[in-house]
Amino acid sequence: MHPFKDRVRRARVRESAGPGRYTRRMNPAYPFRRLPSMLRRAPMRIAALLAAATLAACSPLAAVNAVSPGGASTAAEAIPYGSGQHHMLDVYRPKAGAGVRAGAPVIVFFYGGNWVSGQRGDYAFVGRALAARGFVVVVPDYRLYPEVRYPDFLDDAAQAVAWTERNIARYGGDAAKVFVMGHSAGAYNAAMVALDARWLGKQGVAPGSLRGWIGLAGPYDFLPIENRTTRPVFGFPYTRAESQPIRHAGEAGGKGLPALLIAAKKDSLVDPARNTARLAGALRTAGVPVRELYYGGVNHYTLVASLSSSLHALAPTLDAVQAFVNDMVSADAGESVSTNVSGNGNDRRTSDPAR
Repeated sequence: MHPFKDRVRRARVRESAGPGRYTRRMNPAYPFRRLPSMLRRAPMRIAALLAAATLAACSPLAAVNAVSPGGASTAAEAIPYGSGQHHMLDVYRPKAGAGVRAGAPVIVFFYGGNWVSGQRGDYAFVGRALAARGFVVVVPDYRLYPEVRYPDFLDDAAQAVAWTERNIARYGGDAAKVFVMGHSAGAYNAAMVALDARWLGKQGVAPGSLRGWIGLAGPYDFLPIENRTTRPVFGFPYTRAESQPIRHAGEAGGKGLPALLIAAKKDSLVDPARNTARLAGALRTAGVPVRELYYGGVNHYTLVASLSSSLHALAPTLDAVQAFVNDMVSADAGESVSTNVSGNGNDRRTSDPAR
């Protein structure tokens, strides 16, 4: 059997009941299950390159990296931010040359993997793409289950942010313009660091020092937990209610961090209505600026793949992130803020992010 087809066969998923939780039981080691079919919407040249890379590398994420250009960025790799073997990060920054600004905005990106899998090198394409847009990007590893359970990986996430604020100037970033961002489980980490003041506080960092946060297809309201892989990570059936980002949506009132929430319109793993839409509503009720965008033509996995400069045709995710970060920085400088946040009019509800 062809190795790619065999991986699909072994990664078959079983639907589980209940709206809005993790609605599929799956093998977390096989993300991007539908990536080849989604690429039919991408330019034919990129589709052919990625198909060839997938067959050669036997890893969809490695394939995305293989076709994602890195010439507009430079990387500093394997930098320790703590004492553990997983306390490492990579920093991507714009390549020196014309148009590179001093004190660039900074994005700390947390990858997903259901808190049981993932490694920073798989997401080099995210660092490269965002750095090419003028940002300094930090991609940290963090400890995973079964080595740790909730909330230990949040301590790691906050520690990585604290390292960033204290050290990013030497890489050309501005510590006063730090954003946290993540996909899937990584979006959960970003949300908790942004919304629950305890985690940065333990690192001696004021939560208000962040400028905003970005969540892609994040689980923000998933109790009771039905995904069997996720259950032990959060101590099921004794999962604490405080573990849910939505519980912290109103804690900072109207002074909460501006948020950009993006999801696929059809996501069979993390229900966007239960998670993205509900959190966006809770933030608005609390007076927090939020942009809420939904894209067709992508699924839970290909949404993050669309951040690759080569796979931009899948969805305008990269444009939306760039617009949001630049608008927040412009708002701080007293400049006008753009209203075109999605790139193609797919935004469902948008409130003015300037404050």
